[in-house]
Amino acid sequence: MTRAARAVASPRVVCIEDFRPLARQRVPKSVFDYLDGGAEGEVTLRENCRVFNDVTFRPRHAVAVPQCDLHTRILGFDLAVPFLLAPVGYSRLMHPGGEVAAARAAGRAGTGYILSTISGHRLEDVRAGSKGPVFYQLYLMGGRGAAEAAIERARVAGFNALVVTIDTPVSGIRERDFRNGMKELISGGPFEKIPYLPQIFSRPGWLISFLLDGGVPPLPNVVVPGKGPMPLIDVAAALAESTVTWADLKWIREIWKGPIVVKGVLTADDALRSIDEGAAAISVSNHGGRQLDCVPASLRVLPEVVEAVKGQIEIWMDGGIRRGTDIAKAICMGANAVLCGRAYAYGLAAGGEAGVDRAIEILRTDLERTLRLLGCASVAELDRSYVNVPRSWDVT
Repeated sequence: MTRAARAVASPRVVCIEDFRPLARQRVPKSVFDYLDGGAEGEVTLRENCRVFNDVTFRPRHAVAVPQCDLHTRILGFDLAVPFLLAPVGYSRLMHPGGEVAAARAAGRAGTGYILSTISGHRLEDVRAGSKGPVFYQLYLMGGRGAAEAAIERARVAGFNALVVTIDTPVSGIRERDFRNGMKELISGGPFEKIPYLPQIFSRPGWLISFLLDGGVPPLPNVVVPGKGPMPLIDVAAALAESTVTWADLKWIREIWKGPIVVKGVLTADDALRSIDEGAAAISVSNHGGRQLDCVPASLRVLPEVVEAVKGQIEIWMDGGIRRGTDIAKAICMGANAVLCGRAYAYGLAAGGEAGVDRAIEILRTDLERTLRLLGCASVAELDRSYVNVPRSWDVT
């Protein structure tokens, strides 16, 4: 076992939550709170996790389960586990390995990785790093010309699907980022940075690795025609100029011939509109509680979307996944797979690639144990009969 792996092994890290204090100790407050925080009062952020407590299990006891099959099939790709690594922007600020490290870990585990547009590594390097399926999450940052160029690069590099996020007409106000000077530290001048420098100098290990990695990089996958790569700027300003509409899906579908996933669906109406626009899958998502606060938790709206879709396309879900029991509950309620974002990003911030490996291992082991305790031999057998769902959640 490597030194990095030992640092995140049991008993130091037993569950995903154990990564949080380690990540907090390693990275500056601005970086940790960017990862950990949500929009406004963080009501939805908290509810995404809490809501899983409202769903309880109905196990089948006295059942022998010698083996558990965790495999699932998503967009025609066989995955060893029914969860993928979600797109997490600014991953390279959490650890120099960033998106490449996360993609490698996903590939080793036999699952998929979704690369954010707001990536510090070239999409070609990320694709080359994984043996599994890799999807590209698209923002229209830099305008349509930059987006078309990124889509073409993704096609040539061998990306397997395009994930279009529809819930970012502007960025949600993430109050922690304002208090910590995230914008100033990334794109401000020398004098603007001064009030926030103590938090940086208090993490010398992170600072050294950050400087050796070249400091704040431009966005290598947002190449604006005639200008080059877009500087890594305040995400709020960038998103305000990159709204995705249903009309955009038409031209995106014309130049991308592979599967398209619509991410950010919270209503039956948007689910059905996604089907009409040719989506192969949707992700029921509130952006991890980072956009509009006080929208329902993703799990809470999953029954409405499942009822509306009626099996026409795949349904993914993200938001609040921290344990294998969470994954099992979402699948019982109709999700084909889930996306995990913070769960592995805490590991990345705490221990780099070894941290991502450990996060995946924890979730996989949790899920297998949950199935055995439920008396269920495979993910494919999970359904509503294994859970108690509040009656108020049922679609009338």
